[in-house]
Amino acid sequence: MQFKAVRLAALRDSPGAFGSTFAKESQYTDAEWSKRAVEWSSQKSIGYLAIDAENACGIAAAFLHREDLRIACVVSMWVAPGHRRSGIGRMLIDAINAWGRQCGAVTMRLNVTSNNTTAIEFYKRNGFLMTGNTEPYPNDPAIFEYEMTRPVLAV
Repeated sequence: MQFKAVRLAALRDSPGAFGSTFAKESQYTDAEWSKRAVEWSSQKSIGYLAIDAENACGIAAAFLHREDLRIACVVSMWVAPGHRRSGIGRMLIDAINAWGRQCGAVTMRLNVTSNNTTAIEFYKRNGFLMTGNTEPYPNDPAIFEYEMTRPVLAV
């Protein structure tokens, strides 16, 4: 249920950063949350929670692209406001990088909303570059998403 709590906190805190909404996901049953947690930790996907002394304070997930298993797609990245700029985001990206490397991925790919300049700068500091590809943001036609990529790094 920590997964549920942190995901809902992320959707509440940053409604314009995700493809889903708090209104939609808050209606899921506990059984649906359990099923999602299992799906996020399968052979072709991974989900991470960052936990401080007691509570989940960050989340990130990735899945291998359906058509090209060499691409690890980063999704649902979020760090609680009180924990930002503490290195948690970097740890989550590093964990996804390690998972991607283990799975044979060579590229990490993500989408970030055009109005989320803080996240864009975070991703740039962590080696991601804009590809030039954009797509409409599903929850607001006035916003679009930038695609960013970086190589999966050997550590």
